[in-house]
Amino acid sequence: MSLAMTFDERYRAIDSRDTRFDGQFVTAVRSTGIYCRPSCPARTPKPSNVTFYPTSAAAHEAGYRACKRCLPEAAPGSPQWNLRGDTAGRAMRLIADGVVEREGVPGLARRLGYSPRHLTRLLTVELGAGPLALSRAHRAQTARMLLVGTDLPAADVAFSSGFSSVRQFNDTVREVFGMPPLELRATRRIPRPVRGPGGTAVPDGTQGAGARGLVAAQGPAAAIDLVLPHRGALDADGLFAWMSARAISGAETATATTFARTLRLPHGPAWFELRLDETGRVRLRARLTHLADLSTLVTRARRLFDLDADPIAIDEALSRHPQLSSLIAGLPGIRVPGAADPHEMLIRAMVGQQITVVAARTALTGLTAALGDEVDVLEGARGPEGGPSVPLTLFPTMPAIAEHGHEVLRGPAARIRAITGAAAALADGSLTLTPGDDAAEQRAALLAMPGIGPWTADYVRMRVLGDPDVFLPGDVAVRAGAAASRLPSEPRPLTDWAARTAPWRSYLTAHLWRAVPSKRPALRTSSRPNPGGTP
Repeated sequence: MSLAMTFDERYRAIDSRDTRFDGQFVTAVRSTGIYCRPSCPARTPKPSNVTFYPTSAAAHEAGYRACKRCLPEAAPGSPQWNLRGDTAGRAMRLIADGVVEREGVPGLARRLGYSPRHLTRLLTVELGAGPLALSRAHRAQTARMLLVGTDLPAADVAFSSGFSSVRQFNDTVREVFGMPPLELRATRRIPRPVRGPGGTAVPDGTQGAGARGLVAAQGPAAAIDLVLPHRGALDADGLFAWMSARAISGAETATATTFARTLRLPHGPAWFELRLDETGRVRLRARLTHLADLSTLVTRARRLFDLDADPIAIDEALSRHPQLSSLIAGLPGIRVPGAADPHEMLIRAMVGQQITVVAARTALTGLTAALGDEVDVLEGARGPEGGPSVPLTLFPTMPAIAEHGHEVLRGPAARIRAITGAAAALADGSLTLTPGDDAAEQRAALLAMPGIGPWTADYVRMRVLGDPDVFLPGDVAVRAGAAASRLPSEPRPLTDWAARTAPWRSYLTAHLWRAVPSKRPALRTSSRPNPGGTP
């Protein structure tokens, strides 16, 4: 990880053109005035000419432009922003979600509990750039992705990237990349797949352009198809299986190779599908009410499939433990599914408490069918097999669940009151839940709610914040997987053993979920586990 890397360690990384560090820092070269990704094939500069920056925005602010050869903006996002729970990490997650474009720097500062001036000063010290510059860099990255990955007209690229005018877009692209937008578009190329373990095609994250994408306006919704780069191996089978087991009929569809769903975004509803293409790259196909939501959708899709993770570092760290070496070797690149909608994630977790995955899916499907809204603007979106149009429903809003959830949900009255109460708190703002929350504060706020215990609070933290270091010792599936892996299966000794795998305990949890035998042994559960499985 680049967080603790010295200058010499970073320099060795660029000297060996190590792709593992792409997206984790950039290399600025004073003699050329450009910055590159660590794996840039250009001649390694002299150490005296090199400055390392944690973000491309910091390099922009220092007067450097992006390398035309390695296109550093095409690298996957840095895993640091999930690993870091400090203000800088929280700010980067919110900036990627489009908060600055929607609410400005005052809105971002308010969410983080600082004044705009203090937040700007803090981020400049930590990351080398303030929130406006970081947001501008994110817009530039989105613009590059659309220019080289789609056929969207340049004017539409400008507004869908978050720029307020075509002129601002043109000036920024020219300043950051050293070329006008149409010249940048001409750099697109089709990447060659990199062979991973067992000969599997694994994108290395160094090619971000992809083949010519599909972009067209069809009715009121815009359709788009582009590549989402990632680093290292990807356990796609595990991700699609997870989504398929939990797909809410009407709002989500899943197969062994695709996942699609509807989603509420700031400018209207959207529909998107994630799949692998023939070279092993993750592709996003989407229909949006307004292209201004595209950057936010990409961020949430990446978070859902954990595409900014560093599986090489994670697998290397976990495989050092002899008890886990066979698990890691047999399943490289495991990911921890995230959340496309934090509010929805809490409701799903609460509905799934103490019942099976199948029962939770049935209950959530009934809730969505009764209280969800049909999506007329996305007529024409096809199912994951490319078949005919299917009914598309949005997961219910929090006000709808708060007001009518008791009419649909079944089970103990106290449990139903807890779910509708949490929905009401989310609806009126007395409970906030975002990817930019402080982890400890979020956990405390959830535990203060009736009907939410440690398992639910920690599970939501894992999924919503992308926290890589969450462990769920009370989860019966985790304990069953631990027993199958010859680890302690009781909560206390299992927790003690898992501490040695920090800061990657979320990925240990994912491996133990996958290690569960087909017929799980009966285990005594703790105070607030999820005995039927994980929702």
